[in-house]
Amino acid sequence: MRIKTGIEGFDELIEGGLLQDRQYLVSGSPGSGKTTFGVQFLASGALAGEAGAYIILSESADTIIEDMSRYNLLIGELVSKKKLFFLDLGPAIQYGSYEELSSVITPDYEQSQAESPEEAPPTPFSVFMYIEAAVKQHNIKRLVIDSLSAIRFASMYPAQEEKSIGRFIRNLKTLGCTTILLSELINPEAYTIEQFASHGVIFLHNFLDDQKHTMVRAVQIIKMRGTKHDCEMRGIEFTKKGLVVLKPLK
Repeated sequence: MRIKTGIEGFDELIEGGLLQDRQYLVSGSPGSGKTTFGVQFLASGALAGEAGAYIILSESADTIIEDMSRYNLLIGELVSKKKLFFLDLGPAIQYGSYEELSSVITPDYEQSQAESPEEAPPTPFSVFMYIEAAVKQHNIKRLVIDSLSAIRFASMYPAQEEKSIGRFIRNLKTLGCTTILLSELINPEAYTIEQFASHGVIFLHNFLDDQKHTMVRAVQIIKMRGTKHDCEMRGIEFTKKGLVVLKPLK
């Protein structure tokens, strides 16, 4: 079954939409449209009766709701009808809401006995436990996690970090949600475990055109398992209804 993203011009590039209950990575530099992409995906589902949750690890819920309400996506109405949830996990974990989660944080994540829960960073495992509970409570069918970068450095050991992120994505597959993972893209040529573990990888570009001396925003589908997909870098435009995918860039 194909899941419509709600992003004009995108679904026809991937045989009509995303595959249900799979995990997709959307990476991009600051200002490239990652948050808008994720919220459009959730709003589209919510309007069709599929409850969605935006899990926030690196920003405040109020700020995201305020910014996204500038689009004609009916954000306020969907939130009030409990079809769209913005769950602010990052600040809660950082400032004292570890009491319920501390029992499931294991030594694998390098939390020492001297380290208080408030000082410990969110781990992939503790974040997953929170998400799992939220999915069950609200019958979530679409999920956006913002961002994977916020939990990427929970371990002081790179090998452990890679293992933790891989396990996190594999466990997301058990939730029965179509999931979009947002992540900062610093170097497009540096491959990470989340790119291999996800069913699809979408890059959102934001760069300076040296010839025209203007900033260019574009989308490029790098990987899409089980789907024939367009590989061209295509321009994107921010409109009142959100992102719109344009023609290939020359």
